[in-house]
Amino acid sequence: MNHAVTVTELVKRYHPQAPPAVDGLTFTVGQGEVFGLLGPNGAGKSTTVGVLTTRILPTSGRCLVHGADVVARPAEAKRLLAVVPQRQNLDRSLDVRQNLLFHGRYHGLGRVERVRRADELLALMGLTDLAGRRVERLSGGQAQRVVIARALVHRPEVLFLDEPFTGLDPQSRLFLHERIRELSGQGVTVVLTTHDMDEAETLSDRVGIVDHGRLLALDTPHALTGALPGGTTITAQVRLAPDPAGHDGRAAEVVAALSAALAELPGVDGIEHDTVPPAEPGAERRGRCGFRVRTGKDPSVLLPEVLRAVAERGAGAELTDLSVARPSLQDVFISLTGRELR
Repeated sequence: MNHAVTVTELVKRYHPQAPPAVDGLTFTVGQGEVFGLLGPNGAGKSTTVGVLTTRILPTSGRCLVHGADVVARPAEAKRLLAVVPQRQNLDRSLDVRQNLLFHGRYHGLGRVERVRRADELLALMGLTDLAGRRVERLSGGQAQRVVIARALVHRPEVLFLDEPFTGLDPQSRLFLHERIRELSGQGVTVVLTTHDMDEAETLSDRVGIVDHGRLLALDTPHALTGALPGGTTITAQVRLAPDPAGHDGRAAEVVAALSAALAELPGVDGIEHDTVPPAEPGAERRGRCGFRVRTGKDPSVLLPEVLRAVAERGAGAELTDLSVARPSLQDVFISLTGRELR
């Protein structure tokens, strides 16, 4: 695979006595790949992208964009890349077309090429009818499409997207997802930073998860979720039998018995449950309980055993729902980076 981005032992310290923001990071991104760079706040993602886009000087290590060293040859690297920042930074004194034309002139495109390229990108991003509209009159989704169109004016080889879909409506997000796939199909490399795990899983060919400046995992979303121990979850929703005496002791006994029975099943890696008490007191007093059974086995093998355990140990409890959930990229992310607030 031809590498569009190469990061080798990247280290960045903002202060000699402070922990490194990036600590020996190494990875590559292939040409035409959509690469998701994920991590909690303060994990080192923005610093890494800052180095790759020549805005931040590294303490040590080496970063290449299509072979151009971002420190030794920053001007060449800038010609090869484009950045779509998290915050919209269009020139509000210009209309949509003028923003694109000005950017083309900045990158040295001739007048004929600037106009042709602007027209192409206005059509690509669904902006032709908005070409003469002032930026201040655009919606959030429209403005973000202009930002991406502007970034593509000089035909970059690598496009860096920093939280590009935050705050957009579903239609705008879907439209931009499709454009990113088209760009990737044309050989443009896309490096995406996002906190939206579903988005990263949907768009990315591979993802790298970083925390405390270090790379914790790097693979396809499918491979990462498939490697999560006990990742598949079988959820059994149970309606508890009423207690004629109006006490909760019987329900607690049923929950404890079911938990023990499910935990004993072969292939179960863990079990959790949430009990919801009755909404109102009364003769029925039927609470509910959801049992989550985690397993690394094929869930189709374990499902009959879960059904049997509920039937035999449920003491009159009624099974109301049974579902299987495969692990998600968010599950992988949490398992690697923890649940603590940052």
